[in-house]
Amino acid sequence: MQTTKPVKKPRKQRKHLYNAPAHLRHKFMAAPLSQELISSKGAKALPVRKGDTVRIMRGDHTGFEGKVSRIDLKKYRIFIEGLTREKVDGTNIFVSVHPSKVMIKSLKLDDKWRQGIVERKKELELPKKEKEAVKIPRKVAEAKKEKPVKKPKAAARAEEKLPEKKLKVKPKAAQKKPVAKKKKEEVPAVEEKVSIKKKKKVPPVAEEKPAEKEKKTKAVKKAPAKRKTTASKKKGGT
Repeated sequence: MQTTKPVKKPRKQRKHLYNAPAHLRHKFMAAPLSQELISSKGAKALPVRKGDTVRIMRGDHTGFEGKVSRIDLKKYRIFIEGLTREKVDGTNIFVSVHPSKVMIKSLKLDDKWRQGIVERKKELELPKKEKEAVKIPRKVAEAKKEKPVKKPKAAARAEEKLPEKKLKVKPKAAQKKPVAKKKKEEVPAVEEKVSIKKKKKVPPVAEEKPAEKEKKTKAVKKAPAKRKTTASKKKGGT
């Protein structure tokens, strides 16, 4: 959807109006409503349509009232019944008026689409409290009309004099007494069986005589004689 952008340069403003599409041109044809219509319809301005009664508020024909006979969307002008002028040749033509110079006195609401527009604008213009009252959907309004009040179950039973259902309480399981844990009997440490090996019988050794012992020790102490070399001979001078 094409939207209008605020432009300050007159050159671009005129170009924007000249090139505007039809749905925007229709919006530019809006005119303010009279105070009576504002209070009854709730809207402040609406696009002028054929069949509306308008009153000219500014210009040479101020105060003139009449029905709109034709609308020119191309030139942004409206034509009112009875507002004519005479040409030089003597023929009468309608005088065109810009919609911003008129005020709508009565609306033509034969079109259901226009009725929807008026209702929608009314909701926008209303204060918050009235908006909430208007915006209640039909289904909610019908539901709110007569709703059977639900009484609590206890009150209903008292009225009907019905015995209250007794809740079945399961008997508590008999609590088991805590059983004292038996102390583990201390088992005496098992003595490790020592395997005793049978000792082999060793034949008795004959004791040696002291004279023989001395001979053996002397034989061990005696070292073998070193061989004489030529170097040792020279040192000795032999």
